[in-house]
Amino acid sequence: MTESSRATQHPIPSAVQEAYGPSDLSSMPLFAGGFINFGYWQGIDLDQPLTERDRISSQQAMYRHVLSTLAPTEGLRALEVGCGLGVGGVVALKEFGFAHVTGMDIHPQQLKRAQQANSDVLARQPEQLHFAHGAAEDMPFDDAEFDRLYCVEAAQHFRDLGAFAREAARVLRPDGRAVITSFFVPDADQARVGRLSELLETFATGLDVAHTIPQLTSSLERAGLTKVRVTSIGASVWPGWDRWLAGMWKPGTWPRNFLRAYQEGTLDYFTVTAERPAV
Repeated sequence: MTESSRATQHPIPSAVQEAYGPSDLSSMPLFAGGFINFGYWQGIDLDQPLTERDRISSQQAMYRHVLSTLAPTEGLRALEVGCGLGVGGVVALKEFGFAHVTGMDIHPQQLKRAQQANSDVLARQPEQLHFAHGAAEDMPFDDAEFDRLYCVEAAQHFRDLGAFAREAARVLRPDGRAVITSFFVPDADQARVGRLSELLETFATGLDVAHTIPQLTSSLERAGLTKVRVTSIGASVWPGWDRWLAGMWKPGTWPRNFLRAYQEGTLDYFTVTAERPAV
């Protein structure tokens, strides 16, 4: 099927609609640089006052960490699921040598911003960068259209991990690779799910969903993906994220509870890789 014939009709969850609509998270100092992720802070001195440059570097580093797990990447076609402003896709093109990157997002306003934010790249390299409207659970692409698929801090918004996994497996070619990075409950203890709603407003409002790592890995495996590997990167995420938040939020306020949730074992940040087996 063509992209237009598979155009998604998937509804946008109301909390997601609000967070990425007119308010535009990417315009907030919290997410300086427009990448909209918590950051990979390895190598950044957290004992010194953090600058906006440090914050942007942490978010770029998250993309570099994720994209490096997909090697080799030179000359391949990649899909970013939940691309936001699309600035991570430009990192993929410039630093990892992809022949083509498609950024997909469910939110039309985000896609408009992505077009604007990357207008120079789109003008210079129209055959290498593309943005598409679609849901993670219903992707508007042909079977086996991509060599690599990556998803940076978006899976916590997905309502159906099983549907996402099936779509990821479908659009990947045989021998294709996928990487998902985000924050998840580390085990199957359902008490942790309720605990997150107590600690963090984003889970209480439904913006974030308390998916567990066992739910994600089993979804990927049921979809036919193999070599599923899970790596905790929380030590490179949570202390730096909390240090950045400290400049905006006082101790005891709910955003500071991300570090608390990590320390008590309720939540962690993971990189999860998988492959579509060869025919």
